[in-house]
Amino acid sequence: MKKILPFLAFYVCSFTFSHAQSTSKRGLKPSDVYRLQSLSDPQISPEGNWVSYTLSSVDSVKNKRNADIWMISWDGKESIQLTNSPDGESQARWSPDGKFLSFVSSRNGLTSSQIWLMDRRGGEAKQLTDLKKGSLMDYAWSPDSKKIALVIKTPSDTSKNKAPKPIVLDRFQFKQDVEGYLTKSPVHLYLYDIATKKLDTLTRGDYDETSPKWSPDGSTIAFISNRTEDPDRNSNSDIWLIDAKPNAKMKQLTTWAGRDFGMDWSPDGKQLTYLRSTSNENYIMYDQSVLCVVSKEGGEPKLLSKTLDRPVTTPRWAKDGLSIFALIADDRTKYVAQFNATDGKMTKIMAGNRSFGTLERHPSGSFLTTMSDPQTPSEIYALENTSLRRLTKHHDDFLTPLSLATVEGFSSKSKDGTTVSNILYRPAGASKNEKLPTIFMIHGGPVAQDEFSFDLTRQMLASAGYAVVAVNYRGSSGRGLDFCKAIWADWGNKEVMDILGAADYVVQNGIADPDKLGIGGWSYGGILTDYTIASDTRFKAASSGAGVAMISSLYGVDQYILQYENELGSPWKNFDKYVALSYPFLKADRIKTPTQFMVGESDFNVPSVGSEQMYQAFKSLGIPTELIIYPGQFHGISNPSFQKDRFERYIKWFNKYLKK
Repeated sequence: MKKILPFLAFYVCSFTFSHAQSTSKRGLKPSDVYRLQSLSDPQISPEGNWVSYTLSSVDSVKNKRNADIWMISWDGKESIQLTNSPDGESQARWSPDGKFLSFVSSRNGLTSSQIWLMDRRGGEAKQLTDLKKGSLMDYAWSPDSKKIALVIKTPSDTSKNKAPKPIVLDRFQFKQDVEGYLTKSPVHLYLYDIATKKLDTLTRGDYDETSPKWSPDGSTIAFISNRTEDPDRNSNSDIWLIDAKPNAKMKQLTTWAGRDFGMDWSPDGKQLTYLRSTSNENYIMYDQSVLCVVSKEGGEPKLLSKTLDRPVTTPRWAKDGLSIFALIADDRTKYVAQFNATDGKMTKIMAGNRSFGTLERHPSGSFLTTMSDPQTPSEIYALENTSLRRLTKHHDDFLTPLSLATVEGFSSKSKDGTTVSNILYRPAGASKNEKLPTIFMIHGGPVAQDEFSFDLTRQMLASAGYAVVAVNYRGSSGRGLDFCKAIWADWGNKEVMDILGAADYVVQNGIADPDKLGIGGWSYGGILTDYTIASDTRFKAASSGAGVAMISSLYGVDQYILQYENELGSPWKNFDKYVALSYPFLKADRIKTPTQFMVGESDFNVPSVGSEQMYQAFKSLGIPTELIIYPGQFHGISNPSFQKDRFERYIKWFNKYLKK
């Protein structure tokens, strides 16, 4: 949850993406959600000949997504679907000796997820684990392929009585979206022996231990844990080491009071690269991760990207151990970079107006990555030196009949002089001399950025005949720490300036029809929709998804207790701040914009009360409105028919007010 002006000098970026037009092609339509697949979790086989990955597809008849394991050869010539079960499979991992491909599934009527093994010589997958208690969260093969480190969540109720019991809570943070109410159910590490199927406990106690990473020699496991007095009250995760044997003592490797995570062992096992937060405060929101290296013996880490002022993710050692590859988020793009492991000198390896995802090292020293651009959903690629070679082509069938929007970047000035980066989607075939009805679709987070990647929502709205604008308002990532932190305890101020500045730009440059402007968003994008329509009446229609306008009403109701306590202060001590940030609700009588409110019924991230209150205020005031609640849905709407329905309702609502 917590997640734009007088016309000055602006420029339109010189890059423009366009999709080949054809009279036989058509625009996107809401039912296309049933055709769009998604690729994730690519893993390279030990000898480097194959890449496994998870492919998620929609079964429109059953109205559900199903994930299967696929693999493609490294040369890209052969693609094989390995599983085809209605129960779904995920988290495929190669055994380091190359004999097996494992995955996680609850197939064959199992009541919980277990690890399954596929022998690479052939045959059906066989169930490996039979965990009776707890939930399998993650796992990692040992280098010798004889053991697997398991991450298991302890059940809060171990009785066999199936009748529901009262939920008894005593934690500071007691709610989390999807998980629900949080009881004391610690997550621990276990050691599973492949041959004997014996399960040994590695960690115990009231703390969580996650993200196990084996050292190259198999002697040690690195993991993440917050072992402060009350982990609910801070964000202080550290990297710990433990010998891979029962009853071993753990050793704390990092001591930063902020967040340490995302580690990767050096090839010689002497160092670890990892990420740490810039902030060492109890609550971390407006932040960007820094690339670090530390000896396995401990000591002061090297901060390799400290002066970069951009968030770094997904660090992976080069084969020679002298450098580290990583992903950098930078002003609407995400590029691949290489850092010298000694002095931190950075070299851009693969950039451009696109967005890279995963990084995994190939035995040859090349890398595997995923990449998306405005006309292409994410696919898997081989990154060989500075050459990019596409491996998968799952989205070709999806794209073939479509005529997509052209996409270009532009920068605007807000009324206080701040330069803001934006992305413009023009409907396919639209003339640049034509003033279009325009929708500002605002991203959530707020610490995130709109990138030059495939965006189904904005492409969908463009196909409905709208120019669509994405605004990377202050609070977004990719523009430096100060830009990100600018909205600390000042929500709905600078972000609104930035949105209005972008609106001024598209109107004054003849892109948008000033009488046909709309705005919408989800999560913090929904919150900013409320703030914007309460600040300016130029928008003739709005759609606010999973938002909130009466901030104090969500204290103790959503999952952001740490943010309230640390950023705003307790309501009984600083209620004036809560009142000031609640102006969309408390001054709802100033709003003139017909607004559609949407939310998931089971959303604990930004619960439905935020949308319900604004809907009720609009009904009381006689402002045109409607409220759509999606049954059983969390913060993210995952039901395919509801995803289709949401697109249909967006288009119907905006058409009603912007296409009169």
